[in-house]
Amino acid sequence: MGTSEHGGISAQGVTRSFGTVQAVRGMTFEAPQGAVTALIGPNGSGKTTLLLMLASLLAPDSGAIRIAGADPVQDPLAVRRSVGWMPDTLGVWDSLTAAEILVTMGKLYGMAPAAAAQRAGELLAEVRLLDFADKPARVFSRGQQQRLSLARALIHDPAVLLLDEPASGLDPGSRVELRLLLRRLASAGKTILVSSHVLSELDEMADRAVFVSGGETVKTQSLDDAGTQLRWYAVSARNTGALLRALEARGLAASLGEESRRSHVRVQLGGEEQAAEVLRHLVQSGVEVFAFAPATGALEETYMSLEAEKP
Repeated sequence: MGTSEHGGISAQGVTRSFGTVQAVRGMTFEAPQGAVTALIGPNGSGKTTLLLMLASLLAPDSGAIRIAGADPVQDPLAVRRSVGWMPDTLGVWDSLTAAEILVTMGKLYGMAPAAAAQRAGELLAEVRLLDFADKPARVFSRGQQQRLSLARALIHDPAVLLLDEPASGLDPGSRVELRLLLRRLASAGKTILVSSHVLSELDEMADRAVFVSGGETVKTQSLDDAGTQLRWYAVSARNTGALLRALEARGLAASLGEESRRSHVRVQLGGEEQAAEVLRHLVQSGVEVFAFAPATGALEETYMSLEAEKP
């Protein structure tokens, strides 16, 4: 997978200031075609400003951007034809129905009315809003607005999706459906960049992650790489004392976990291979283990380690 003149996102040394505030300070990263790339960072790290520049809605002060081979500054129309943009708030015509909004957006992208209407119906069914097709957008809940916003981003079958907090306001079932949909779209060859604070969701849907802080790119990581990193595991057994002794015999420092109601032991392990070895050792030592899993998601582990490294 990779960026090319036919697909993917590439940003090289991109900067953007608002007066004296430098929101983006030379971000460099790639989001390859056929993959879901997570964009992760704290509030104020420049994520939304970056997404606006990628969508051709804001011009960078310097640096180079390519969206499916097109430059959003030199050829914004080509970029807008290629991009499906889902902002963190819907921002629609409140008096129009869901179907009218999608058909109108389809026409703005040059679709024939009949084709736009057919596509609108397919997408409303995809996001479970078909029963609300004729209801005005002003009556929609936050979760329904998010699902309509996703349908709107997909109306012209874009090659690139830019999604800003797409899971915000969604119920658990809708979150699962979103994850499955994005994985299907990536498998079909689309480039997907997702900004979200829900790192557990990104663990399940993303292939790779770009971490940003203070307007800069601080780390790029594939989910395969994340599985080999040093991370904390939570282990529970019927006899906690026996568990601690077995871990100590293995040369591992462990401590009682205090961050959840369930009694468990925390131990730091160097990736999945060592975790499998330790679990095997515990079972062979006669420790009755009934829970053994990472204490946090892989992306959350990386995020927290990066935060801890800040001066």
